[in-house]
Amino acid sequence: MTARAELTRRAAEHGVAVSYQNWRGQLVEVPDETLAQVLGVLGDREPSAGAGGAGYGPDASGRDPGGVVAPFPARRSWGFTVQLYSVRSRASWGHGDLHDLAELAAWSGRDLGADFVLVNPLHAAEPLPPISPSPYLAMTRRQISPLYLRIEDISEYEQLSPADRARVETLAAPLRAASSTAALIDRDAVWDAKRQALELIRAVPLRPDRRAELDAFRAREGPPVQSWATWCAIAEAHGPDWRTWPPALADPGSAQVAGFRHEHAGRVDFHVWLQWLITEQAAVAQRAARTAGMSIGVIADLAVGAHPGGADAWAHQDVIVPGMSVGAPPDEFNQLGQDWTLPPWHPVRLAAEAGRPLGELIAAATRNVGGMRIDHVMGLARLWWIPAGMSPGLGTYVRYDHELLGGVVAAEVARADALAIGEDLGTVEPWLRTFLAERQVLGTSMLWFERRADGTPRRPGGWRRGCLATVGTHDMPPAAAFLTGDQVTIRAELGLLTQPEAQERAAAQVDARRWLTMLRREGLLDGATRPSAEEFTTALYAYLTRTPAVLIGVSLADAAGERRPQNMPGTVDEYPNWRIPLTGSDGKPVLLEDLPDQAGVRAAAAAVAGGLRSAGKR
Repeated sequence: MTARAELTRRAAEHGVAVSYQNWRGQLVEVPDETLAQVLGVLGDREPSAGAGGAGYGPDASGRDPGGVVAPFPARRSWGFTVQLYSVRSRASWGHGDLHDLAELAAWSGRDLGADFVLVNPLHAAEPLPPISPSPYLAMTRRQISPLYLRIEDISEYEQLSPADRARVETLAAPLRAASSTAALIDRDAVWDAKRQALELIRAVPLRPDRRAELDAFRAREGPPVQSWATWCAIAEAHGPDWRTWPPALADPGSAQVAGFRHEHAGRVDFHVWLQWLITEQAAVAQRAARTAGMSIGVIADLAVGAHPGGADAWAHQDVIVPGMSVGAPPDEFNQLGQDWTLPPWHPVRLAAEAGRPLGELIAAATRNVGGMRIDHVMGLARLWWIPAGMSPGLGTYVRYDHELLGGVVAAEVARADALAIGEDLGTVEPWLRTFLAERQVLGTSMLWFERRADGTPRRPGGWRRGCLATVGTHDMPPAAAFLTGDQVTIRAELGLLTQPEAQERAAAQVDARRWLTMLRREGLLDGATRPSAEEFTTALYAYLTRTPAVLIGVSLADAAGERRPQNMPGTVDEYPNWRIPLTGSDGKPVLLEDLPDQAGVRAAAAAVAGGLRSAGKR
């Protein structure tokens, strides 16, 4: 037997792909070196005694996940999709917060008829600067980042002494001023100021009723929040990567960790307290959304993984695979592939635990929200593994027990009475969409990817119903950039194209003309003149209402006229990913209070709300 044949045999046993079909429909062979490294970390197959839907259900949720489906939206509706950190108000500290979310939800629900607000992942980051800018590279997915706290909404803030109140105001003033500029968001400055303010508030004694609420939170959250708080306390002393800590502290169950927790109980309690506060404010935001008439409210976003040196990886070393990262193979818009630097779960060990780590994560993510978006939902069935040191295009797919994991997701969102939306964009096996639809996990249909075999736009009637329909995503340039050609210019300047710029630009112009033709055919644009960027954007969102999609997401950045993407996959420092504040087409900042007077925002909201009303009458 040849070396390749032996690798192929072992790969089949472990659910590792030896070849795959790329975005151009071509068959790509996975290199031997990739297969050898992936198989090396997977090791021998272990028994999965706990695997299967019934193994998870009765213990964790009282249901058999195999027979549970997620709740389905009560009606066709729409809502804004936002990067919350970028949506600032005159009262926020240079970074959008949960008070801003509550205000946005209340306004859009009450005045515009929106039914939800979909936010970026709010997962917790490092406890000390520097703070990673990416919401998708968190230290934990189970806790919320205190960056999103509104300091003045904390009950104990009112009890600060005049001197301490003045100190907090001094900390806040330059950050509030920064909100009124188009300068990049400085998370380090925001967290440094908020942390100082929180230390002052922490010194205020809790009233008996507040103490009881904190104690109840601590008892309810149990070991997970204690584990996170312990990791934070150690990270403050030894840095935010457990792989560089003294060996004795790298084991969460060691006596040394227990001793550190006892010795630094004050720091551990501080981080538990922060999670109590942020959970309170998240609950307030959801209540504000529902009170304003939203049928869904806040939709959270669950990232595909967490930082390899972070708290989740530290606490779950038994199911995390070192030496590998998750990403995506090359596709049309990310032609070099993507490496997200996130460690994958070990498929056999996850199954051996009957999917409990995933179930606990979903339960935490669906608290105080009306829905959850699962980033890269294809990971329930397979993930693109990239061996350390290799380029993204040299990875391969590794299989997971989709029956088990899909059942776990459906069971937990059903228990939370929350919607589940799977981000199933890119390279997707068709059967997976059917599998998820049977469990009422909605898909995601993005306008730029909805094409027929000849490359022309798919007619509205050809779209699926069970999905969230959007024009673009946070990983793509705003809608206007497709009309102006900026979407090619940006990628060319960053060296992200794999074919000549002229060829890419010509193809982009063909796509833009095709969409202009489709929009005119639908009567959404005047055929006589070339539309403005705002008219083009509004027409695209109106087009979404012609599809049967049950949910329509309107990018607030698109509606405001933003020209820059929030993130450019394939870049790290070459582009200011995840740091761009909400601005208009003129590059000037758009604050929360400005939204009702923004013509583009009003136009997009009216087009979608009006389109849905018209569709309901037909």
